[in-house]
Amino acid sequence: MLVEVEHLSLGYERQAVLHDISFQIEENDFIIVLGSNGVGKSTLVKGMLGLIKPIEGKITYHIDNIGYMPQETRVDPNFPASVLEVIMSGFINKVGIRPFYNKNEKKKALEIMEILKITDLKKKIFSKLSGGQRQKVLLARSLCATENLLILDEPSNNLDQKSKSEFYTTLKHLNEGHNITILMITHDIDNDSLIGNKVLALSQDGYYFGKTDDYLEANL
Repeated sequence: MLVEVEHLSLGYERQAVLHDISFQIEENDFIIVLGSNGVGKSTLVKGMLGLIKPIEGKITYHIDNIGYMPQETRVDPNFPASVLEVIMSGFINKVGIRPFYNKNEKKKALEIMEILKITDLKKKIFSKLSGGQRQKVLLARSLCATENLLILDEPSNNLDQKSKSEFYTTLKHLNEGHNITILMITHDIDNDSLIGNKVLALSQDGYYFGKTDDYLEANL
């Protein structure tokens, strides 16, 4: 088990948005978090990243690092960073007081780029990329931060259908081919977006956590 969430309530100024939820993230899980606006999907992410403290309950981690890909990253068109520089910034929390990245970190970044098939973008300016390319670069950056768990907050929000489909294929490959555990928040509720093995469906009336096949059978 990588993460255990027990009777967790989260919110702001002691007002709970999420009430008494419990679930576990096992190694190699791919959990899709569903729910309409306002049910607490982003609040859950903030809690899991330690940005807000539980009102009740607890989150127990059995891993050291989490890779996080935010919902939206605004890019200054004049931002001059190359794709490789953006990806390498994922190591920032591991660098500590060292002034530069080391050879192993650069090697890992290049390996991740190879896996995501974006090596040809290495020297391109990040701000000049298409939306689908940017998402893959940001995914690579988050992979530099962890070898265990990725949390993705609505990563397909600004992608067209073709780019979204390609991105989901990439995530499946990371999960099944490279044993990366993923928790992905999505606003999409169509069956094509339920690409994980488990679903955490949040609502105003409670929540469901279990196998994707069982969720689909109960909601057909």
